[in-house]
Amino acid sequence: MTPPSAPTLAITFLYYRDLVTAERFYAETLGLPLVIDQGWAKIFRITEGAHVGLVDERKGMNNWQENKCVQICLRVEDADGWYAWAKEQAIDGLSEMFQNDEIGIRAFVFYDPEGYQIEVHSPTRAGA
Repeated sequence: MTPPSAPTLAITFLYYRDLVTAERFYAETLGLPLVIDQGWAKIFRITEGAHVGLVDERKGMNNWQENKCVQICLRVEDADGWYAWAKEQAIDGLSEMFQNDEIGIRAFVFYDPEGYQIEVHSPTRAGA
């Protein structure tokens, strides 16, 4: 038996010690729209149906962890354009641009204010 209805929204929650700085990064630096403001949880739209939720770790269901095992991945049409933008912004932890032919992407990574890795990539072939 399956659940009675399909999900209408997907949110990945990340936990922060400094919610104000994290919120500023996602809103001002990345330009994501804040779509739900619950006070100690801020939910930003990445794309239709995909959202990231920033949570004050003092109130959320989980705690902040030093070692992050979550990566946010943004698929874009122009990874090179995003890379040039990230260099201009002096984004923390900006990697070199790389290409992974095995999975068919051109990509780079950087870190948000509390160490969550964000990958930006473009496909290099159809179906990738």
